[in-house]
This record gives sequence, C-alpha cells and structure tokens, in this order.
Amino acid sequence: MSFRIEKKLFINPKNLFDFKKFLEKNKVVKLHNSRFVKSLYFENKRNEMYLDSIEGILPRKKIRIRTYPESNNFNTYLEYKYSSIEGRYKENNQITEDKKNFFLSNGIFDKKYGLCKPKLEVMYKREYYQKNDVRVTIDTDISYKFYSKRKIAKDKITAVELKTKISKDLDELFENFPFQEIRFSKYCNGLNLLNKI
Repeated sequence: MSFRIEKKLFINPKNLFDFKKFLEKNKVVKLHNSRFVKSLYFENKRNEMYLDSIEGILPRKKIRIRTYPESNNFNTYLEYKYSSIEGRYKENNQITEDKKNFFLSNGIFDKKYGLCKPKLEVMYKREYYQKNDVRVTIDTDISYKFYSKRKIAKDKITAVELKTKISKDLDELFENFPFQEIRFSKYCNGLNLLNKI
C-alpha cells in the first residue's frame, strides 16, 4: 500500500494558459498526449459514499470502473480510491469485458457500503505533467450523466490535481504557487449539478 498526498486547485478556465506557462517556467514537463477518461462510479441506496465525501469523513472510499474511450487498447479497470488519515491511495485492477458487464448488471459488494450499483458517469479530457516526484493533471471538458439516463450536465471548472508520495517536493512547488487550493470531487460535483437540472 503506497500512500500519496493530493492537492486540488481552482483554476479559472480563462487563466489556463497562464497556468500552463507557470508549469513551463517551473520546469514541469508534459508526460504524454492528453486523452479522454471515462469513470463510472458505484454507490449504495443510501448514497453513503457521497455523504461521507461531502462531510469529509475518514476513512472513506469511492468505487469506479475506468476506461479510456479513444484509446486503442480498450483496457478497463476496477478502481477503489481510499481516503484516510494517513493519506490517499488507489487500488487499480484490470478487468475483462465480461467482468465489467457482470458488475453493471449485479453491482459490486463492499464490506463497508454493502451492495453498490452503477450511479454516475464522468467524462473529461486529461493532460499529464510531472516534475521529480510530483505529478500534475489538468482535467477539462468535464461532463456528468446518471447511469442509463440521457440528461447531461457540463462542468465549467478546470480541475487541477498535484499528487506525490513525498510531501517536501509538493511543498517546494507550492512556495510560489499563485493558485487557490480547494476541496473538489467530480463524483460529488456531478451529483450536485445533475440534481439541479
């Protein structure tokens, strides 16, 4: 189990160009081409993962199936994302198409949350950058929809995350960082936006 530290930033889409210039100035290099990411989140009948996230309760987790729609490899992953006092970590296991379809039909049983069914689809475009042990991702064109429903909500926010296993590198990068840190969850934001329309 490898814990990591995550920082989430608020970047006004109008300032995205300046933010990328800031990364370039600080020698944060682009890792590879951007790609679209699709995450399908699972939830129980009482929406306890959503409520735990909103309240900031620890420990907590999110369960999702992640795919890369425009990728040539068609890989599918079952992911458990944990938040705890020690930090955050993620379990990531590749699954077959048959296994994915089984989870979509029958749900996923979790020891803490019980039976969890498909709840929310999140789609976005992700860019990847890195400096030493710090990885920076920029997510744009974020959209949400309830599973098996047509209604779509678009998110205006640009989601930026900084992730590292070693806090001192993240602190060094933050010393001259002119951007606001926020608490942000695509899963929670998606549910909030969809419930308003």
